[in-house]
Amino acid sequence: MSDTHSHQLQVKGMSCQHCVKAVTKAIQALDAAATVSVDLPQGMVTVQTTLDRDATAQAITEEGYEVQA
Repeated sequence: MSDTHSHQLQVKGMSCQHCVKAVTKAIQALDAAATVSVDLPQGMVTVQTTLDRDATAQAITEEGYEVQA
């Protein structure tokens, strides 16, 4: 069993519930047990996952959103 990590990522380009679902689905495709919380006004995604930060950011980027450094 892998350790669970908490990541907070600043993400540009999210504006609606479709964006929330797309980001959540992308992360959960790699870690089905991941917990994803999206704060649309702040553009902040908080994730509890076994994935490392880079893998989490890559999943979001592949959905067409920009993860800030």
